[in-house]
Amino acid sequence: MRLNKFSKLLMWIILCVSVFPVLAQRREAGRPNVIVILTDDMGYGDVGAYGGRFVPTPNIDRLAARGLKLTQYYSGAPICSPSRASILTGMQPGKWNFTTFLDTQKHNKDAGQIDYLTPEAPSMARFFKSSGYATGHFGKWHMGGGRDVTNAPGFAQYGFDEHASTYESPEPDPAITATNWIWSDKDSIKRWDRTKYFVDKTLDFMKRHKGQPCFVNLWPDEVHTPWVPKPETENAGKSALKPQEEAAFKGVLKEYDVQIGRLLDGLKELGLAENTIIIFTSDNGALPTFGGARSGGLRGSKLSLYEGGIRMPFIISWPGHIQANKTDDRSELHATDLLPTLSKLAGVKIPATYHGDGIDRSGILLGKPSLRKKEMYWEYGRNDIAYNYPKGTDRSPRLAVRSGEWKLLMDADGSKVELYNIVKDSAETTNLQASEAKITKELSGKLTAWWKSLPRLNAN
Repeated sequence: MRLNKFSKLLMWIILCVSVFPVLAQRREAGRPNVIVILTDDMGYGDVGAYGGRFVPTPNIDRLAARGLKLTQYYSGAPICSPSRASILTGMQPGKWNFTTFLDTQKHNKDAGQIDYLTPEAPSMARFFKSSGYATGHFGKWHMGGGRDVTNAPGFAQYGFDEHASTYESPEPDPAITATNWIWSDKDSIKRWDRTKYFVDKTLDFMKRHKGQPCFVNLWPDEVHTPWVPKPETENAGKSALKPQEEAAFKGVLKEYDVQIGRLLDGLKELGLAENTIIIFTSDNGALPTFGGARSGGLRGSKLSLYEGGIRMPFIISWPGHIQANKTDDRSELHATDLLPTLSKLAGVKIPATYHGDGIDRSGILLGKPSLRKKEMYWEYGRNDIAYNYPKGTDRSPRLAVRSGEWKLLMDADGSKVELYNIVKDSAETTNLQASEAKITKELSGKLTAWWKSLPRLNAN
């Protein structure tokens, strides 16, 4: 029997309604999930995969064994708020008036910075959401909110569908903020269970969105001080551990590794492990470093522009796409590169109006090492009012640039110039400023021009 035109039209409508959405859902489900694990204050030498010897870290090491480890990844700043802004925006944090950690309004004004990241800034989460991703932020934020900053924009304005965050955020989670402070014994989720809480939130979010690709910031506030390890039976009757001593750090690091293992196992149970890009890194260097041990032989610490403050562990895993158990000692990667790089890997379209400071480095993650053909810049410390600095030889000049094998540091007035061949001298022991006059002049000129291009807010 021949179908009339009406019958054919009806069948076409039924096909569109029933089949095409299924095909679209399958296509979306085939796009990779993305989880960015941003550890808080983890030093280059904290974990076994980078030579750490504090406690075994078998689960973080397992992640490294199934993916790629970079030895020249750099954070956007040696302290949390600007380093986090560099990841989210893919831009130098100074362009958004982030220079140090966010605190009270007075502190922020004294530092010459804003109280919160403007929602007009670009956001990696917003780009992923616009491309069909479900987006979640679980963990520390510290880009606005807390203390007397009560007008910070909510997570939705940055492109997040769901969130669970700490006191230093615009919408703190009641389970971990029973009081008006970063943590309390009154919190229903105890300090030592926070990472577990954020991992559970991540797995639950991804379980509920299995038919949709997910982008998740998993940003725990470990291993930042104070270290409050899980009470152990063997410690019964003994004096409590002090929250900044090495024994307490070891307990926290041990539990943190356990929770990374729970994340990996949970993704496998959900059937998502094979199609999930996982990045593991840190926002900035460690403090305290226990005589430099947490910096892994690098000079400096958190609050310093020497390598120990900005060179971070970086592991990425994506089974079937990124070769397992590989180390890249050649390629530099900067935090601002994550936005264009992850967007390329996930097929996320970046708006034509976006002009970031990062570059697409997906090639190096997919097995083609290369030098970064663009300078990397840093600043820390516009005055002595609202900035902390490490003491002694760990205190660096306030500006830095890396260009290829060279790294130059200096203060904004052109003084305290230091030049290192960072490939041959990663510990920054030999200042070549005097013997390499041409390179010193070239890089100091570029660094000065970059510094002058940044916006300024008036301090007190």
